[in-house]
Amino acid sequence: LSVYYAATLAYSLRLKRVILIDVLVLAGLYTLRVIAGGAATGLGPSFWLLGFSMFLFLSLALVKRYSELLLVQAQEQETAAGRGYQVVDLETLAHFGVASGYASVLVLALYIDSAAVDTLYRYPEVLWLICPLFLYWISRVWLLTRRDMMHEDPILFAIEDRRSHWLIAVMVGVVWAAA
Repeated sequence: LSVYYAATLAYSLRLKRVILIDVLVLAGLYTLRVIAGGAATGLGPSFWLLGFSMFLFLSLALVKRYSELLLVQAQEQETAAGRGYQVVDLETLAHFGVASGYASVLVLALYIDSAAVDTLYRYPEVLWLICPLFLYWISRVWLLTRRDMMHEDPILFAIEDRRSHWLIAVMVGVVWAAA
């Protein structure tokens, strides 16, 4: 909890203005929440969950920065005030974000192929169906962002988006079928 508060304070006072450090800290803060949730439930998060979370949250933080930078571009400015990002960074941020999102799916695939999964699920091979579903979701989020159609926090988007709800429902069904 102390690390989370210190990191949040450092982010608020300075780190949110440092290019790339801001999104890495945001991803770390969300991952710390996963760790805190594990501690609260008495279930320590696995290496797999932490790796997946870090890459996923980095991708979503980059979505946020990318969409903010699109607004800067629409206002015919070159630099995001107080952020350090420039309009010329748009493509690079998109590449980083898509790569990070896909890396989260890779971590998920490696987890599915691990020995731990064989002991937890009767039909672990069914879990492979989650990977293309998650690839679709990450790709869709980035397509919408690149089309300037992501005007909210990507977490809020996932909470409010009907297609995301359906994908989550199907993924839960896949996990249930594998159990």
